[in-house]
Amino acid sequence: MADNDYSWPKAEETSQLGKRVNRLDGLDKATGRAKYTYDIQLPKQLIARALGCPHAHCKIVSIDTTAAAKVPGVVHVYVFPHAQPGSEIEWQGELLVAVAAESEGAAAEGISKLKIVYEKLDVFVDDANLAAAQAAKRASKGGGKEQTEREPGDDDDEKEFVNAEFARLFKESKHVVEGFYGIDAITHCCLEPHGSTVTWNGDKLLAYLSTQNVSGTDEGFADGLKIASDDVEVRCEYIGGGFGSKFAADYWGLAAAQISRATGRPVKLMLDRDQELKLGGNRPSAYLKVKLGADADGVVQVWDSEHWTTGGAVGGGVTHNGVIPYVFEPKNYRRSQINIKTNLGPQRAWRAPNHPQACAITQTALDDLAARMGADSMDIFLRNLGTDDARRIGGAKPSVYRADIELAAKLMDWKAKWHPHGKGAAKGSVVDGLGLAIHTWGGGANDSNCNLKIYPDGSVETFCGTQDLGVGTRTAIAIVLGETLGIPYAGIKVNIGSSKLPVSGPSGGSTTIGGVSESHRRAASDALTRIKDLVAKKLEVAASTLVAADGRIGVKGQPAKSLSWKEACNLIGMRPLEVTGSYKRGTPSPLSNSTVGGVQMAHVLVDKDSGVVKINKFVAVQDMGLVVARKQAESQIYGAIIMGIAYSLFEQRIADSASGAFLNSELRDYKLARIGDIGDIVVEIYEPESERSRGVIGLGEPPVISPGAAISNAVANALGVRVPVLPLTPQRVLEAVQKAGRA
Repeated sequence: MADNDYSWPKAEETSQLGKRVNRLDGLDKATGRAKYTYDIQLPKQLIARALGCPHAHCKIVSIDTTAAAKVPGVVHVYVFPHAQPGSEIEWQGELLVAVAAESEGAAAEGISKLKIVYEKLDVFVDDANLAAAQAAKRASKGGGKEQTEREPGDDDDEKEFVNAEFARLFKESKHVVEGFYGIDAITHCCLEPHGSTVTWNGDKLLAYLSTQNVSGTDEGFADGLKIASDDVEVRCEYIGGGFGSKFAADYWGLAAAQISRATGRPVKLMLDRDQELKLGGNRPSAYLKVKLGADADGVVQVWDSEHWTTGGAVGGGVTHNGVIPYVFEPKNYRRSQINIKTNLGPQRAWRAPNHPQACAITQTALDDLAARMGADSMDIFLRNLGTDDARRIGGAKPSVYRADIELAAKLMDWKAKWHPHGKGAAKGSVVDGLGLAIHTWGGGANDSNCNLKIYPDGSVETFCGTQDLGVGTRTAIAIVLGETLGIPYAGIKVNIGSSKLPVSGPSGGSTTIGGVSESHRRAASDALTRIKDLVAKKLEVAASTLVAADGRIGVKGQPAKSLSWKEACNLIGMRPLEVTGSYKRGTPSPLSNSTVGGVQMAHVLVDKDSGVVKINKFVAVQDMGLVVARKQAESQIYGAIIMGIAYSLFEQRIADSASGAFLNSELRDYKLARIGDIGDIVVEIYEPESERSRGVIGLGEPPVISPGAAISNAVANALGVRVPVLPLTPQRVLEAVQKAGRA
């Protein structure tokens, strides 16, 4: 058998690939047959609950667990290693003690009996206030970069040259804009909290973990428990949201395993909602001051910015590198970053790390340039793209962005709706506005391995250590196999969700669809080649003349020279045909690629009396290479837009400046978008042959990037005033309008 030349079929030749089909697991989820980590109930299982630190910054003086251990039903009390007397706790909610009991009630009572003495320490949580952070010595340099089109001479002092060059560029600029823009921190707010149910069988651990990283978290448990990774199995059949926050076993997962080992019983430890919002991860905030200069056409020539950001108590935040300014790349720029340490929970990756914030705090400045010029914002965005031969942007090609924008404008009816900033007709106190933003992402395929089995009776199943975050990975795998083998996708059994299956990469960075498509297309192609050889011998034809389609393998156009799929599989013999498929990240391949672009446009209604912003219509155009599962891809985009509307208008972490307390860490207080808040959403996937021929590229991150900037720009167009910081709450809208009125 010769090596296969792997490729995808032409669009007109596909029967399942890129079509709208239903999920394989849709009925299981709708009926409750699908079991999430939270649903796992094991015989003799203990329920563990944990106490979170009530203070944002303190030292633990003493811990007394005596009374807790005596509560009827309490089986074990566990003090976390980082919570010993003398330990410093730097954010509210950090888990201190876990109580495992026969029931939730007993565990809760045990928690209430704990006696802990704290010494309160200084608190800082005002991440938006740079001056206060500097005064509190919570600010530190986070790096920066400067670039000028002209270079200093050999005898020039570099710093003096750059300062002089920027002064010259701003003096020569036809239009100069200075502004302040920001975006608050938000939490991941996973519907299913972080946690696990664990049990030991001798020296071997089985962990039902809510995770985005089935194949990788076995090592996290093994390292923390000082056992071999072969002695750990992680299972995750279904997960109720992760968004970048569920890659690790986490210290509470290790605690559950240690309690289980100590008691000899299964243990379930899931964070409660308050703990989930405090500990489960957050997307860093970012605030920026910028001065930009543009020529008479509105093409930005010079950019000079400083931004500050926080990743919580552990530092970090939104990096300047590669994303400030976002997508657009002026020939002259200077950017600096300041990191602020706060007494709030540490950041975790949130869909498209750095990108939503960078887009929101920089592409708003480009829109303000259009306002300053009295120009159509779409025209200014288009002029700053450059051409494929002379780019002014990073990410996707300018020609792709241009096509995306033109398509989105048609779907939005942009030209008919557009009006200069603040100059639209009002209906009472309500004004409308348009805004847009563009984005980019990599989305290259991750590592993936699978084991494909084809049985003599024609049944097909695959084994792959990937996970389905609810986006349709099972379905996409089945579509790839079904298209390749010429059989219905719905009859294929897809086994995923265990670390004992062939290793596949974590679901992060929009890398899963490319990886599993690579491994399964390769495995199915190799298997089909072997089956074709058997069929060719049976039919006495050349294997190269055979095609697999509609449940048969035969010579195209000659029904007499064909076998049904089951007849063909009967030729395999007594044992199933087993074929492995593998892909290593970064390997050039015709099946997958990386780097996409997209554009989003928002049409909003703003009530100037109440400050309420409503989404009237939202258009998203996204390129993503070759589409595997169209219905699921569109669903990804819809979901991302809804998340984007939430962080643009409602969602924010609110902390008390005096105590550091996270004030809205329950769902009743942590506001998200509801059905009546999202308006009319229009999704269009841009898939001309030029993009489809690039192969599969991930989609999870890109469509969540632009909503913040697009909605902010639409509100600015409606009001003629910039509301500088997301979310655009009624209070902030009214404050911006009132401030503009005073000016």
